[in-house]
Amino acid sequence: MTYAFDPELAAVIPLLPAVAIDDLPAARAGFAAMIAEQPEPDTTGVHVEDRSAPGRDGAPEVPLRVYRPERVSAPAAIYDVHGGGFVLGDLSTDHARNVQLARELGVVVVSVDYRLAPETPFPGPLEDVHAGLAWTAEHAEELGVDPRRIAVRGTSAGGGLAAGLALLARDRGGPHIAFQFLAIPELDDRLTTPSMTAFTDTPIWSRPRAVISWNAYLGEGVPGTDGVSPYAAPARATDLAGLPPTYISVMHFDPLRDEGIAYAQALLAAGVTVELHLFPGTFHGSGLVEHAAITQRGILEEATVLRTALGL
Repeated sequence: MTYAFDPELAAVIPLLPAVAIDDLPAARAGFAAMIAEQPEPDTTGVHVEDRSAPGRDGAPEVPLRVYRPERVSAPAAIYDVHGGGFVLGDLSTDHARNVQLARELGVVVVSVDYRLAPETPFPGPLEDVHAGLAWTAEHAEELGVDPRRIAVRGTSAGGGLAAGLALLARDRGGPHIAFQFLAIPELDDRLTTPSMTAFTDTPIWSRPRAVISWNAYLGEGVPGTDGVSPYAAPARATDLAGLPPTYISVMHFDPLRDEGIAYAQALLAAGVTVELHLFPGTFHGSGLVEHAAITQRGILEEATVLRTALGL
């Protein structure tokens, strides 16, 4: 299939790493190598510390990484949930961006290292994410954070986990989430939207990889069947009332595009304040091409949206 990619992105596609998640050990090694090849971020002005939260119901402790800026603009925080198709990633995935956000916005950032599927399927990863948020709220005074000013930020599978976390926190009565920033979120296990059906050969993420991802997270053969929890696949939720204000970004040629748009529309119909942005000519993970103008627009917008949401 031919795609009208942004010219700056199209020029780089042949050079992008191929991470085929049908071979998980190789995929994890390749993903870790890709992260390791990136320059170590300058942490000047940001104190970085690894902590941990107690797991729920006897589960293992949940590793966290806390970023505390020397120059604080407000007693607010961002809680980061990394992507990776539910099967890849760790605290290093968003490390550079978290340093940048903490320093530029002047707020605490807490990143969570949830257990990965298929070794730990749903609900384990979501419970880890909830435990990390609970720890952040409980340690708000130590962190210099108002527990009513915590925004959740998730990318890809992390966006799906962040959306599930917002539902879970609402239904459990906390912790409070002031805002949810869902970047290219993975939300729907049914894989029936037009973009998911059409985009079988797109860069970084495609329908075949989405099939593997959901089978890992929910269990082989479970995706698309009756009874899948909306906490696992938030697109299945029928009650979205009372969720926090939301920003959703989607990429033009991304299988996840239409489920993100549909979720934004469903939130809006439920009375939730929503901002939706489709970035033209892009694909899932095109943010790796940092020099592209369209990527820089997204980076600037993310900071602007979070700054506004947290009242900075």
